[in-house]
Amino acid sequence: MDFVELSEQIKSTSSLEWIAVICGVTYVLLAGKQIRSCWYFAMVSTGIFIFLCFQSNLYIESSLQLFYFVMAIYGWFSWKKQNQTEIPIIRWKWTWHLWNILISAIVAIILGYSLSKWTDQANSYLDAFTTVFSLLATWMVAKKVLDNWIYWIIIDVALFYLYGQNGLYLTSYQYLFFTLLAGYAYFNWYKSYQTQSV
Repeated sequence: MDFVELSEQIKSTSSLEWIAVICGVTYVLLAGKQIRSCWYFAMVSTGIFIFLCFQSNLYIESSLQLFYFVMAIYGWFSWKKQNQTEIPIIRWKWTWHLWNILISAIVAIILGYSLSKWTDQANSYLDAFTTVFSLLATWMVAKKVLDNWIYWIIIDVALFYLYGQNGLYLTSYQYLFFTLLAGYAYFNWYKSYQTQSV
């Protein structure tokens, strides 16, 4: 893809997609800094993406965005300061991650197969992968599990490809940027985790 083609794709992006992308980027930036108001931006972004994904025949991605919306509300309350202290960052045992990956992979394969067989779902297996793995990764952000950002790096790379294949180019590049932000957020949270562990 050359610069002219990229420029044309960005020009053709709807104002609704622009708003969703800007709010999505703001959410990740603020979440990386552990600023609770990030969840407001998540609500706006996901609310718009529910509609955009459905329009693009990404049905499970649309359902995932609905889940994100609900998790944004949960995250807002979960990150509320209790007794004037912030919710601490935690780490999971590697066995918990292993079980999550195995179970999520099985569910993603079953979901991808079902959607490819009985619907006109675009990129059914990839969409199933990003959806299933995003469910737990989103919950991990709300619970402040440090390693959620490693999950997001992998998921965001997959979503970069998925949205680009389905004509949502600005959203595609948003996820490429999210990959970098997830790396930044991981190191920022890791520093905080080390500080609180001292």
